[in-house]
Amino acid sequence: MNIGILNIQGDVSEHYLMIKKLSKKLNVNPVAVNNKNTLANLEGLIIPGGESTVIFKFIIQNDIYDRIIEMANEGMGIMGTCAGAIILSKNTNDTRVNGMNLINMGIKRNAYGRQINSFIQNIEIKNIGNFDAVFIRAPEIENVRDADVLAEYNNNPVVVKNNKKNKNVIAMTFHPELTGNTKIHEFFINNLK
Repeated sequence: MNIGILNIQGDVSEHYLMIKKLSKKLNVNPVAVNNKNTLANLEGLIIPGGESTVIFKFIIQNDIYDRIIEMANEGMGIMGTCAGAIILSKNTNDTRVNGMNLINMGIKRNAYGRQINSFIQNIEIKNIGNFDAVFIRAPEIENVRDADVLAEYNNNPVVVKNNKKNKNVIAMTFHPELTGNTKIHEFFINNLK
């Protein structure tokens, strides 16, 4: 099974290493995604954290924005972390970034503060368990519709999973790839089978 990692900027190598770590256990291969050709033959795609305006600009310039949406509608799973969650949302609240509307939710960018306000918080995630979530300039999820909230922090959703047409689309406002804990990546991959 091929799991793509959108290879633009941000935590690309960290997600790549997480998939590599799971390669034997779950029979998965990481694939760096830069263009339409590298999107072919994927069962899942990870849109990592980074800078959402840069990610959006890149996927538009490389003509893969619409193809990612098509592939999600055809059943490909997508996991968006931090900036990736912004890209997956319906309403980014930022005129520079058009969300893909793969999860019916709004996003408030940098809601938890600047880089200096980064923190780690243990959260309970439905069907996954306890997880030390790393929040770095994290967005806040707002107005969730047609999606299941799998975890909250301070009564705000931090992990959501679509429950309608794109059942394999999951978004989180933190960075699971920075922990060394593969539980979230395993959950994502196991839901693709």
